[in-house]
Amino acid sequence: MNTIPPLDLTEQYRTIQPEVEAAVTAVLASGRYINGPVVEEFSRAFGDYIGTAECVACNSGTDALYLALRALDIGPGDEVITSPFTFIATTEVVSALGAVPVFIDIELDSFNLDPDQLEAAITPRTKAIMPVHLFGRPVDMDRVMAIAERHNLAVIEDCAQAAGAEWGDRKVGAIGHIGCFSFFPTKNLGGCGDGGALTTNDPQVAETVRMLREHGSRVRYYHEAIGVNSRLDALQAAILQIKLRHLEDWNAARQRVAERYQNLLAPIPGVVVPPAPVGGRSVWNQYTVRLEAAATAGGEWRDRVRQHLADQGVSSMIYYPLPLHHQPVYANLGYGPGSFPKSELAAQQVLALPMYPELTAAAQERVVYALKDALA
Repeated sequence: MNTIPPLDLTEQYRTIQPEVEAAVTAVLASGRYINGPVVEEFSRAFGDYIGTAECVACNSGTDALYLALRALDIGPGDEVITSPFTFIATTEVVSALGAVPVFIDIELDSFNLDPDQLEAAITPRTKAIMPVHLFGRPVDMDRVMAIAERHNLAVIEDCAQAAGAEWGDRKVGAIGHIGCFSFFPTKNLGGCGDGGALTTNDPQVAETVRMLREHGSRVRYYHEAIGVNSRLDALQAAILQIKLRHLEDWNAARQRVAERYQNLLAPIPGVVVPPAPVGGRSVWNQYTVRLEAAATAGGEWRDRVRQHLADQGVSSMIYYPLPLHHQPVYANLGYGPGSFPKSELAAQQVLALPMYPELTAAAQERVVYALKDALA
């Protein structure tokens, strides 16, 4: 019996193999491996796709977040409001600059930060809001932007899992002041290694980021700031440019997979499915359900469910087992148990099922049957 993986990158590669191999060969033959025309072409194409005037490619999604904060001059003592239910990259860049991550709780149905809690978290030290479009689902950006404008705050969108997601008639990454994307292989638009990009309509932000990613230099060997080395390889840019042409089709396929899951899982008691967003479009980087019994049965029970799935040839993942405010590295922030009950409940209950554009209806039926059997 074949195992159904959480994500099958080899299946996707087979569909574009000739295009990718030709593009990689052309880059290798060119001798231009860092920056150069291929990186610039991809940057323009991705900026056009997102809908921003500027796009700066960089080494990773984490670097994109770091460079965004640097471009806004956020540093020691400043506060950035975000979600505790996300990957640590969102906040480690805040902490690395000496700023302080300030958490607010999530909405359980969306797993995204709750805009209703934003204003109560704002202090005179708050400089930015960092909404995370988790699992490919957009945050309610109308509410976030309205609050940011009232308080004169910057908005940095963490779009790492959400390339192509939309709120209203705009793509995420073009709504806030800066959008930050990851091209890690597991993302909807993923390379064959690390990569990232920053999108903005502010030319000054873009120019500052370009300078910072080049060791703080606009002119070679003349350095005006302490920067970093954060450039996207031309090989990755060439691969990403090809994948970008297919992204809308792949995202549409993910939506069809999500709809099938909704229909198949709806009759199963104790499984809470993620609803499609009202007012936006999710691109379903992950398909994450909540297992209600896990709130009382504990982590070992969920582990047994996962093992039962694995025994049936179905892989699953947990994003994320420990919210950020409970991570040892953030013990100094003083958030105790119960500080963010919805985030804590989600961490106990979440289970991510296989999700990728090529996932067949037959495979999904196997996944759902195995989950139903495990819960029984």
